[in-house]
Amino acid sequence: MTKEEFILAVQDLGISLTEQQVSQLEKFYQLLISWNEKMNLTRITDVEDVYLKHYYDSLTLLKAVDLSQVSTLCDVGTGAGFPGIVLKIVFPNLKVTLVDSLQKRVTYLNTIIQELGLTDIVAYHVRGEDYAKEHREEFDVVVARAVSELRIIAEICIPMVKIGGHFIAMKGNVTEELLLGKRAVGILSGRIEDLISFSLPNDAGNRTLVVVSKLKNTELKYPRPIDKIKKRAL
Repeated sequence: MTKEEFILAVQDLGISLTEQQVSQLEKFYQLLISWNEKMNLTRITDVEDVYLKHYYDSLTLLKAVDLSQVSTLCDVGTGAGFPGIVLKIVFPNLKVTLVDSLQKRVTYLNTIIQELGLTDIVAYHVRGEDYAKEHREEFDVVVARAVSELRIIAEICIPMVKIGGHFIAMKGNVTEELLLGKRAVGILSGRIEDLISFSLPNDAGNRTLVVVSKLKNTELKYPRPIDKIKKRAL
């Protein structure tokens, strides 16, 4: 997907990019590739692949939620900054929190934030389950892209969602995870509201957005320490 094809494709998602946003996305790519030579951020490095499999894929979150109506968003396990930094570029009024467990990735993220001139976005070096314990029921939307099995990532993310807000797991094939995942979501005071399945352009793969609504406060005992989450998944 060329830059020009990307600009046209996101119009179908309801996005009209400004010249500044296009420029920021170009600079983001240059910084991503530069940092990727020093550390392992992504295996996807071809410019057209980045526009499709990282940029466009990040913005498919709009199939699940109208981000123009959202105030606060947390991206758990953001890695190279997808979808969080892309969402911030496209929705500058969004207050974004990036959470990642690796310090050198957070150093990279802070450089991206500074170089692109982004405000109201912060990156924290912390495990998701530890961050969740201190930030309960705080965010309108919590998102995790290609992070862990559904029942595991749900325990980390759902406690952070405000009542009436949403946790959205951005997945590939989710069929095998759904039965156990649905049970875990219920225990955590959520409900799977929608499953949005689609194919990326250019036969670049299938995706499913698992959309979870938060019904009431999650019990204080969740999330548990990560070893318990993995050994005795809900």
